[in-house]
Amino acid sequence: MKGLILAAGDGGRLRPLTLETPKVLLDAGGVPLIHYPIHALRSAGISEIAVVVGYQRAKVEATLSEMYPELTFLFNEDYSGGNALSIGVARDFMQDDSFVVCMGDHPIDPEIVQRLASQSWAGCVLCIDSAAWHPSQLDDATRVFTDVGGFVAEIGKDLKVWSAVDTGVFQMTPKVFPAIEHLMRRQGIDVSITDLVRYLGSGGHPFATCDVSGNFWADVDTLEDYQAIEGLLN
Repeated sequence: MKGLILAAGDGGRLRPLTLETPKVLLDAGGVPLIHYPIHALRSAGISEIAVVVGYQRAKVEATLSEMYPELTFLFNEDYSGGNALSIGVARDFMQDDSFVVCMGDHPIDPEIVQRLASQSWAGCVLCIDSAAWHPSQLDDATRVFTDVGGFVAEIGKDLKVWSAVDTGVFQMTPKVFPAIEHLMRRQGIDVSITDLVRYLGSGGHPFATCDVSGNFWADVDTLEDYQAIEGLLN
């Protein structure tokens, strides 16, 4: 299994911090934010890791190449579009392998990826948190409603009835690539991972879920998120 870290976004809601420093390189507990997903993937035995870059790609590549020379970098030229496009550019790197997707701006406990890698479902899986409590987990959260079998029945930020939140950690299979291409033909570059999960589910291939409640993770979108997680990581 391989790893994919999405690090192409411009971090617009974290300005002015991200005017000169890409979001994934912001300091969090003495290391760059992106260190956490890299470490989590490595801890689960995943050594082939690609990082999808876009905004200020030269800075991201230069810094990470020095710190983690084994990484592969993939460029998403449409990084202003939806985040599913960053998965789409990894098709050649992944080939026929399943892979774990992490967000470059999510500090995560390594046990989240370890639990995901140890589960037995061979299809697509979303790590969810049914006991999320921290503002960085709940503010602007993507909500998930699961069916009786534990598969994603509904997903979105505006769900009125929901059972957990999306942590931003996934197991995916190569079947996501034609799905992303189809959605791009229909929607242009505005294709999110939420769109991808919905589309596959509507076609009879719903994402299974892996509940990682009790393990730390955070979604750093705003200055408030960043300030809140600094206290947790320091």
